[in-house]
Amino acid sequence: MINTLIGDVGHASVIVAFVAAIVASYAYFMASRQTTEESGDTSWRKLARGAFYVHAIAVVAIIFSLFNIIYEHRYEYYYAWSHSSNHLPVHYMISCFWEGQEGSFLLWMFWHVALGVVLMNAGKKNKQWEAPVMAIFSFVQIFISSMILGVVIGDFKLGSSPFILMRDFMADAPVFAMDPNFKPADGTGLNPLLQNYWMVIHPPTLFLGYAASLVPFAFAIAGLWKGKFSEWIRPALPWSHFAAVTLGVGIVMGAYWAYETLNFGGYWNWDPVENAVYIPWLVLVGGIHTMIAYRRSKQGLRASFILVITSFVLILYATFLTRSGILGNASVHSFTDLGLSGQLFTYMMAFVVLAIGLLVYNWKKIPTTEKELSTYSAEFWVFIGAAVLCLAAFQVLVTTSIPVYNAFLGFIGIESNAALPADQIAHYTKFQLWGGVAIAILTGIGQLLWWKKANKKSFKDAITMPLMLTLLFASLVIILSNKFDIFTFKLDNPVYILLFVVSLFAVFANFSIILGLLQKKVTLSGGAVAHIGIALMLIGILFSSGYSNIISQNNSGLLYSREFPDEINRDNVLLWRNTPVQMDRFKVSYHGQFQEVEGVPGYVNKELLYQTDDMYKAIARGNIQVGEQVYFETGDTLELVSPENTYYEVNYESDKENFVLYPRAQVNPNMGLLASPDIKHFAGKDLYTHVSTVPDPNEEKDWGELQEYEVTAGDTIVINDYIAIFNGIEQIEQVPGVQLAKGDVAVQAAMKIMGERKNYHAHPVLMIKDQMMGRVPEVIEDLGIRITFLNIDTENHRFKIGVNVTQKDYIILKAMEKPFVNVLWIGTIIMAIGFVMAIVRRNKEGNTGEGKTPKAKEKRKAQVA
Repeated sequence: MINTLIGDVGHASVIVAFVAAIVASYAYFMASRQTTEESGDTSWRKLARGAFYVHAIAVVAIIFSLFNIIYEHRYEYYYAWSHSSNHLPVHYMISCFWEGQEGSFLLWMFWHVALGVVLMNAGKKNKQWEAPVMAIFSFVQIFISSMILGVVIGDFKLGSSPFILMRDFMADAPVFAMDPNFKPADGTGLNPLLQNYWMVIHPPTLFLGYAASLVPFAFAIAGLWKGKFSEWIRPALPWSHFAAVTLGVGIVMGAYWAYETLNFGGYWNWDPVENAVYIPWLVLVGGIHTMIAYRRSKQGLRASFILVITSFVLILYATFLTRSGILGNASVHSFTDLGLSGQLFTYMMAFVVLAIGLLVYNWKKIPTTEKELSTYSAEFWVFIGAAVLCLAAFQVLVTTSIPVYNAFLGFIGIESNAALPADQIAHYTKFQLWGGVAIAILTGIGQLLWWKKANKKSFKDAITMPLMLTLLFASLVIILSNKFDIFTFKLDNPVYILLFVVSLFAVFANFSIILGLLQKKVTLSGGAVAHIGIALMLIGILFSSGYSNIISQNNSGLLYSREFPDEINRDNVLLWRNTPVQMDRFKVSYHGQFQEVEGVPGYVNKELLYQTDDMYKAIARGNIQVGEQVYFETGDTLELVSPENTYYEVNYESDKENFVLYPRAQVNPNMGLLASPDIKHFAGKDLYTHVSTVPDPNEEKDWGELQEYEVTAGDTIVINDYIAIFNGIEQIEQVPGVQLAKGDVAVQAAMKIMGERKNYHAHPVLMIKDQMMGRVPEVIEDLGIRITFLNIDTENHRFKIGVNVTQKDYIILKAMEKPFVNVLWIGTIIMAIGFVMAIVRRNKEGNTGEGKTPKAKEKRKAQVA
């Protein structure tokens, strides 16, 4: 009998969380209608807080229940069976948790709960915001918790439960008709591409950014609702910084995962799912700039409302895009439709209508200023920068939404054949490149004007040194790249030169600001630090993407296969095992297949591993050692970490350096060849290597006709052009993978084969077990040889050896150099540091009330000047 207790606890907790969110939302709504100062009645607030805490406890209980189902391998539940398997390590079980839609919604709920608790406790000090802000928070939680309710009434479905049993999900399967309590022995496992440590930390970071974007939105709605049209900016600003940095870092984490896991040769492919996160981040950053401008000059309040609200709505739109199934044919990693598309659309439209309604109703009440903006006004350039960010986001949004247009037109009966661009990278890049140029220019000019006196003379003084350094350094790089063989590229594209120059200018301009603030108050320099990070990211993207250089060009004149795409035949090298090939400045050679073994650093040659019936266990065919340390001896049973993955040893040799890379690949029965690169990091570039084609390991090798040899000890024979010496035979007590009983006999031949690179030792086995003769051949992959011990002529002391040969092992390899890609990652870290500095500063201002009194304002103006 299947024990459903843990699933019942989880499902009951979902219902409690849903109901508690409704109670908290209503109670906070009622509490916000009458302030405590007016009535002295705190009953609604107390009820709301209690309900939200109940909601929080219920969410934790759901998480515990779902992870318990995964961790304990409770495959009677569909979620555990479809996302997990017996041999996954714990950190990948965590990835299983949010691989499915239900788990990702639950992760989102958890972060809302965590942030809500923080806001509630902050609200005890500033009670005017707690009720309206938490009413919005709780209202959002109603919608998200409804996504995992799993209530079905007739044809009506509300949510998809992660606690559904296999027998209910697959009720028509014959196995459950025969045995309703059937439980699979193993699960289908985690998607191989998600078995990466970045997938353990990238989704939580990204969803924290999703959740944090709700905070400024909630403050903006609360400001409209309660008529506090300007007061919301101060508490919302540090949260906006926090949302922007977590969302931005989460996006780059996903990019780095793609860089080291996928094999398209980069970190950004303009996939619709990538775009869906990138768009709201751009708008949110634009909103931060208008909020800061309002804090300083009381200009841009309406723009701040629009951008903060739009950023959250775009988060909801991204959720709809990625989870409704509408991108199923347009994206390689969107979720499939769970029948929630209508629910997701309702969720999105509820907040669109709420936000637009409040904004339109209060539009004329929102304070504005008649102050004119001059060319040397910092606010003017801030608004231009926000506009550029929004235009860049709009361009991506319009194209990414093409599947939505088609679906909508189809819904109203109009057939649409609109398709996404054939070359999406080229399509987006031609627009985003100019957006990057504009952002870099505005980043430098805007910051200089922000921190200097807004007049022509002071601006000229401020810009002179950064401009001189920019021209000097840019000229140096252009000359070195074009006239000398120092870099792997020539910086000769006019548009790339422009982007490089303006990005350098942004770096030097902001650095000059930091130097000036060191003498005053360094904590004010968070914005300058963040802008340096953005400029460095632009430089890293420019060189790593614009000057990515494929060095594995096929110069052999051979067509590998007419079935291969032109890209493989043109941009890849064929490497026969142990046969060096010249590739650019490297001599490259492939030296065999390796696997990960538990407890052994690095990788172990497959030739040392005898595979057992259990794919996760192998027997050592020789001592397994690294350096002088022996980890396993011959005959030991060992655990394979990921037997489906094979690592291909590729040796690079040049006049200056020698190193070995181990690109990974597996032939997946459902997904085909899944290849992940190995990357050699240099100071100025990365060498990015992955396999494009390997022989199918599931296909039986095409062995040639058996050649038989009669030998005695000491005889020399020629096998497939290799000299082989037969040294004799010896009796052995153990045969890998075979249990010898009393009376069984096993002997092995000892042979030495002289290969091109090294000598090989072969030990084919002949045994008599249960009065039947059996043979265990020795396969030497390097030489494409299989040796079988056929028979013994005891009277004449002669031995019969059989040899089959096959095509030698090979791989088809792609390698490319990515110059200065590390500048992108370094820029991301610097950007994050700048945002954190800004959060600390804005939070301190909010706690101390800095800037509220006339005296504080004068002090702040003096610091700015």
